[in-house]
Amino acid sequence: MRILITGGAGNIGSSLARGLTKLGHEVVVLDNLTTGCVSKVPSEAVFVKGDCNRIEDISPVMLFYKFDVVFHYAAVVGVKRTLENPISVLADLDGIRHVLHLAKSTSVGRVVFSSSSEVYGEPVSIPQHEELTPLNSRLPYAIVKNAGEAFVKSYHQEHRLQYTIFRFFNTYGPAQSDDFVVPRFLRAALNGEDLVIYGDGSQSRTFCYIDDNIDATTHIALSPTFANETVNIGNDKEISILELAKTVLQITGSKSKIVHVDRLAEGDMKRRCPDVAKMRSALNRPLISLEQGLDLMIEASQKLN
Repeated sequence: MRILITGGAGNIGSSLARGLTKLGHEVVVLDNLTTGCVSKVPSEAVFVKGDCNRIEDISPVMLFYKFDVVFHYAAVVGVKRTLENPISVLADLDGIRHVLHLAKSTSVGRVVFSSSSEVYGEPVSIPQHEELTPLNSRLPYAIVKNAGEAFVKSYHQEHRLQYTIFRFFNTYGPAQSDDFVVPRFLRAALNGEDLVIYGDGSQSRTFCYIDDNIDATTHIALSPTFANETVNIGNDKEISILELAKTVLQITGSKSKIVHVDRLAEGDMKRRCPDVAKMRSALNRPLISLEQGLDLMIEASQKLN
């Protein structure tokens, strides 16, 4: 297949590009490199520097290549970054509209949209199931992801454009930047620096290793089984941020200290834990544990040194 990945120079996008090229697909990556890095893009993929929020950037690429599948992963991400740049977050609505319009016009077979666990807001039930979307968050990032899902479903309703929506929960891996919690804690522990926690650390999350994400999403996105569905992508083992820090210290053998600072004013939800029954059925193997994933992260960092 001929496949486009917007935001393909980031953590998940570049890993997806690597996985798809290994399967023999022709992959084009479009990224404005605001947070991505071209060195993460596999050499087998075609890289185009561009911003899908600008129609003059995305239109020539989609008109020229006539893609079979488009993974629209480009977005402003990260809690602090999205809180500090709300206008940039809202601008991502333009990219969603551009991709869907061009996909419809160029007969793309399926659009895969990267939504987020943020659409759940503060959970009303645990685990968080795809059919239960309370929409109780007023943060721009959550609003944009909710609106993006509505755009995708509307294009299917009016134009029969096939889609898959992935609601990503925390996904970590060697290509992730240090402003996300797992690589930040690991870097600090390995360098003997303090592990900084916002608040008391009782807020809980789940952590999905990148291989689980890529194996599951590749199967789901390229299979007719999950056409026009929303699928949680994550791990269902819940852990507090404080316990995560202690686990990192234990695995690394670090003597670093855990330091607490004021919690974020907003955006740091108390709990996150997805129902991943759909993902498990697609993956058809056990999920990688946090301990296994941390070992893989440490191994990868040692190879770079």
